[in-house]
Amino acid sequence: MSETQAQNPINEARLWRDKGWTAEVIKNEEDDGWAVAMYLDGESEPALVGPWTMGRDKKNPKPLDVNAFNTLVKTASEVIRRHEQQLHAQLHKELRVDTEEDRLTISFDIVPDEEAPHALLTAHDRAGERLAQTRVRPDFRFNQQSAEAWVAGGFEKPAGA
Repeated sequence: MSETQAQNPINEARLWRDKGWTAEVIKNEEDDGWAVAMYLDGESEPALVGPWTMGRDKKNPKPLDVNAFNTLVKTASEVIRRHEQQLHAQLHKELRVDTEEDRLTISFDIVPDEEAPHALLTAHDRAGERLAQTRVRPDFRFNQQSAEAWVAGGFEKPAGA
């Protein structure tokens, strides 16, 4: 989709484009009904596909309107936000390790690089200052025991990491 298309709102019965989103009412391949697909500008796959209400004639879809579009944008945005939160949770883990001097935050962040996937093991002090960081394998077993061992070992790269 070009930038010009993204900037020009469209308000048609089966196609509505505004606010960086496009809603398209489509024939539901599963049955005789209709569905609506929500696309975020620049994306080829829909962020949301859901059933759409039939019109009064029970054959054609109900036309899109501003209220329905705004609700669809809110719902699709929430789906994307949840997906991003889930992905972040899968790629980022954090533990606390107490030392004699401080309470450290040890984080494990997977970098899903297609050519060289890896993870970063990072230690921050209570003030948020980074104390150490080392690159480890993405399948490194990150748990309380491995975090404590890394700290106790002076932040040397863990064996087998």
